[in-house]
Amino acid sequence: MAARPLVSVFSLAGEKSGETNLPTVMTAPLRPDIVQFVHTNMSKNNRQAYAVSIRAGKQVSASSWGTGRAVARIPRVGGGGTSRSGQGAFGNMCRGGRMFAPTKTWRKWHRKINVTQRRYAVSSALAATAVPALVMARGHKVDDVPEIPLVLDNALESTKKTSAAKDILAAVGALEDVEKAGDSKKIRAGKGKMRNRRYTLRRGPLVVYSSNDGVEQAFRNLPGVELCCVDRLNLLQLAPGGHMGRLCIWSQSAIDSLDSIYGEDGKRIPDQLMTNADLARIINSDEVQSVVNPAKRSEKKPLRKKNPIKSIKALQRLDPYAAAARRSETRAMEARVGKKEETLARRREKAKAKKAFKAQGKAFYEQVSKQGSVCEDGFNQP
Repeated sequence: MAARPLVSVFSLAGEKSGETNLPTVMTAPLRPDIVQFVHTNMSKNNRQAYAVSIRAGKQVSASSWGTGRAVARIPRVGGGGTSRSGQGAFGNMCRGGRMFAPTKTWRKWHRKINVTQRRYAVSSALAATAVPALVMARGHKVDDVPEIPLVLDNALESTKKTSAAKDILAAVGALEDVEKAGDSKKIRAGKGKMRNRRYTLRRGPLVVYSSNDGVEQAFRNLPGVELCCVDRLNLLQLAPGGHMGRLCIWSQSAIDSLDSIYGEDGKRIPDQLMTNADLARIINSDEVQSVVNPAKRSEKKPLRKKNPIKSIKALQRLDPYAAAARRSETRAMEARVGKKEETLARRREKAKAKKAFKAQGKAFYEQVSKQGSVCEDGFNQP
């Protein structure tokens, strides 16, 4: 919403020559959601119908071989003597077949939009052109522009030469935006470059006039510059891409006529949903805080859910017997840990005694082996 009730009027030389009232429509609420919706639907209304040929992929004689031949039932090209015979045809999965769901020209190409929505969107787009922050956010170069909205004298409408138009734009600081648009000219990616859409270009200023006394011929050849009569304001020009805040250059008669187009005698201006949109300031104001109930604070903290596998207290609530068994197991484990050294020493003594008996057995075996065989001299020894 523009804060200034008056707007400066500049001469073609860039000097202030007077003032005029800010149109009421430029205080309309900014609704980017409505602008985006209306722009999306409006941009669909200049499309041309397209479709593939109804004969594409079907210009061959083919029929299915039926069942019982261990092949798919897809239609197959007849004949012989060539690799094409026997190949699948017609289906979207076949080489040389038609596409799935071939496009038709009787698609729903255009969209109807409510008149009230269209007017709301145009009003919001007009209001956004008076907000410098939105104009800058849209990418326009307005560092040298003296004021937004930029209003020039009615002599703007009688400009007939492009050279004079460039001098006017340079005088009011808008030529930088035109040069930015000219420098952005690039060859389009894709097949559009072969379909009379070879170049892409950023949008520059929009010149809005009341009567065409040559201004169309003067400005139309500058890159990125568009012109529009105030009686035929177009959302596609006021908010390209659905993004509000286009840099507009108004003639004085054009901006003055907005009060007759919008208002009591013309189209209705949308009402503000909120007089003050700063919701945090409203809620925290003394008037509101003095009558609202105090914040309710819960003294009782909710219990945390604990895992009974890890927490003995949680297990106690679920199964006291299992908790008692786990406690006894824990006590036994702690007792075993305390007697670990004693147990190890006892086991080592047993292993040591076992080794001693094993050594005695080996010694006895060696001694007996030295005596020789008992039956060496037969069984007749005394």
